[in-house]
Amino acid sequence: MFDFPPDSDGEIGSETLTSSQSSMSCESCSSFSNFSFDALETQTKTTPSSSPENPSLKPHRSSDSAWEAIRSAVFRNKNGLNFRDFKLVRKIGSGDIGNVYLCRLRGLNNNGGEENPNCSYAMKVVDKEALALKKKLGRAETEKRILKMLDHPFLPTLYAEFEASHFACVVMEFCSGGDLHTLRHKQPGKRFSLSSARFYAAEVLVALEYLHMLGIIYRDLKPENILVRSDGHIMLSDFDLSLCSDAIPAVESPDSSPGPINLHQKLYTTKSPSSPSSSFFCFGNRSFRSRKVRTVTMNRQFVAEPVSARSCSFVGTHEYVSPEVASGKSHGNAVDWWALGVFIYELIYGHTPFAGDNNEMTLRNIVKKKLTFPTESPVSVSEVYARDLISGLLEKDPEKRLGSKRGAADVKTHPFFKGLNFALVRSYPPPGIPSLRPARTSSTSSACQDGKKYMSTAFDFF
Repeated sequence: MFDFPPDSDGEIGSETLTSSQSSMSCESCSSFSNFSFDALETQTKTTPSSSPENPSLKPHRSSDSAWEAIRSAVFRNKNGLNFRDFKLVRKIGSGDIGNVYLCRLRGLNNNGGEENPNCSYAMKVVDKEALALKKKLGRAETEKRILKMLDHPFLPTLYAEFEASHFACVVMEFCSGGDLHTLRHKQPGKRFSLSSARFYAAEVLVALEYLHMLGIIYRDLKPENILVRSDGHIMLSDFDLSLCSDAIPAVESPDSSPGPINLHQKLYTTKSPSSPSSSFFCFGNRSFRSRKVRTVTMNRQFVAEPVSARSCSFVGTHEYVSPEVASGKSHGNAVDWWALGVFIYELIYGHTPFAGDNNEMTLRNIVKKKLTFPTESPVSVSEVYARDLISGLLEKDPEKRLGSKRGAADVKTHPFFKGLNFALVRSYPPPGIPSLRPARTSSTSSACQDGKKYMSTAFDFF
């Protein structure tokens, strides 16, 4: 039988596993869900754009064992995958538009035995009829459409999709390391070191750059939505609040930026031509034999920012929304760069910069309160850079905000990231590897996490 808990009339959150309203307690994590696929009529959807039969469309998953298992299952089942191909293990999360279950493929061994315990997936199940009544079906469709577009090391992979009765199911990768909100609470003082915050901020920045290149404005960046894979690297999750638009990629000179000079450009010199961390290389290796060619290439940057996108929807999570959203104005790509500033601030200092006693006070602080830091003076040069980056991202005027004009191309060149090669960030050792820590139940967002104040609840008014 299907057994979905009714949504609270007062809940206005997105599909996140955050706050006391939507997160699961550790006690509930250990129990099995009443959800099952028994006695259902199935209607299988084929999705050529994300089909495992086309591995060339997912080059970042070409050597992934979970992806190979899906392809093998599709090969055995000529009609495509359906709910009978998966065994649900337990419920690992719930949110505003659906529930998430840990699942495994059935019959992966050559003898027709049970599922492979080492090949786990996360299945999000959406009740289409319930969402239609709440007029939120479009959000689920938006998330599915975005998942089909993605192929990036720091973004989720859509392995399969199908329908069972009036339920729509999407199968994605399972992140065993929980989320950064949970991980932050395990750190000394419930905050990350500057080096750890720099690492996570860099990977999130690369993921945002890719999303913006596709014309996708995330609109729900926060530690709860940043999941940690088993290798310690991150994965963004939950795209039902995202805005899809257009972006025109281009290779530009830093001097061609029409926007104002950012604070860090006034205070600090730009990095030397010998540092490759902020450049997008469009030439083959042969081109770099000439020192002159190398210098010209280093002075040009890849820019792909949906600067023309606009929306009047009131969406986001209270502590992370930008001033233009909090004040009810239209917004665009700059909201993601504001949220990145709040995200970095929280990682370093253990709390968000504008949190108030309630949601209304939080929104008022975002619009009117001046940005402050816990201590008057930074303790190191690295913290000086971190505060300067945060100040540039938390500029209340979206037109002056760091990243609003040229996106990640401008943010990457900030001294906070000096010496970091963004092209190789995936190969950097992470601050911690979940497989080396004591195992705990987690979800596509961590299901067992410390409670957070109610003011962080996600909301969306359309």
